[in-house]
Amino acid sequence: MHVGLVMECDYREGRTQEEAFAEAMSVAEIAETQGLDGVWLAERHFAIHRRPTDPMGAGIPSIASVPLVLASAIAARTTRLRIGTGVSVLPLCHPIRTAEEAATVDQISQGRLDFGVGRSGFPRAYSGYGVRYDESRERFQESLDVILKAWTQDGFSHRGKYFTFDNLTVVPRPYQKPHPPIWVAATTHDTFPMVGRMGFSLVTGLRGFDVPEAARHLEAYRAALREAGHPGDGNVYLRIPVYVAATAAQARSEPEESTMRAYRRLAENLAASVGAAGTTGSEERGERADRLSHVTYDDLLRDRVAYGTPDMVVDRLRQLRHELGLSGVIMESNVGGRVPLERVLNSIRLYAHEVAPRLR
Repeated sequence: MHVGLVMECDYREGRTQEEAFAEAMSVAEIAETQGLDGVWLAERHFAIHRRPTDPMGAGIPSIASVPLVLASAIAARTTRLRIGTGVSVLPLCHPIRTAEEAATVDQISQGRLDFGVGRSGFPRAYSGYGVRYDESRERFQESLDVILKAWTQDGFSHRGKYFTFDNLTVVPRPYQKPHPPIWVAATTHDTFPMVGRMGFSLVTGLRGFDVPEAARHLEAYRAALREAGHPGDGNVYLRIPVYVAATAAQARSEPEESTMRAYRRLAENLAASVGAAGTTGSEERGERADRLSHVTYDDLLRDRVAYGTPDMVVDRLRQLRHELGLSGVIMESNVGGRVPLERVLNSIRLYAHEVAPRLR
């Protein structure tokens, strides 16, 4: 079982961007030396400034706007750690450039890249890039098709809605053959069967829905996988907030304010995006926003996070592995970005030393 860690690469209030880069490299070093299986780099664009009238504040800015560049730096500093993109937002990038950059990271790391892809659930980044969000689904599919051709074919040509190429041979090719593992992010109910039909591995999380909902969505993924003739039940990794502390009381109290802030902000963002160009009714944004706006901390502890002592977290993650048929878990170490750094690093070390070995 893969036991990994997502790197949001926040830079928090009172810290500089330079300190945020140093912190990110420190987290990667801990993951490498303390025995975690992989890190997954988020892709986040543009600083969201605090609104004076908003007591919850706004999103924590991130330095992770170009995850493949960060992945290259981490690859050069590590020897065993797998490095994933969690996720590369394909519609915002030129697919040939993405293919070249990802293949370069795979070569530098000697085959340690996991290529996680998605289209992002919020339109804001698209406006900054001048890309229409209502084109995101088509652009995502076409970009992925181009990348796979670039990695596996010499002299390939492509005629699509957004891209046209003649007789291209992309160099370098990936180290892994035929290409790095593809992981597709699924956050809406219609995405799960789509990923199953394509036959790719899947990454999902517990931000937008709870465990029973996730179980139903994964049933749809696996049914579509089988109907399309793909072997097995697919690989599923779960992104989940994890906080490990010496006592149950600490594990409950220390991340509470930050966690509640994150879920309230998610509810606000979902509500604000209802009806935006390119969003669909199938995404159920309004319903999800309403539920999250009323969620309690006890609800989150029960249905959406794994907080506790090492024994408690092991039990929780084992239960989720059984219920959801997981082949990996990816820790979200500081949901909301407000837990002090020293506590976050202590939680990561406990996760690596006392949780991860008992899950494998």
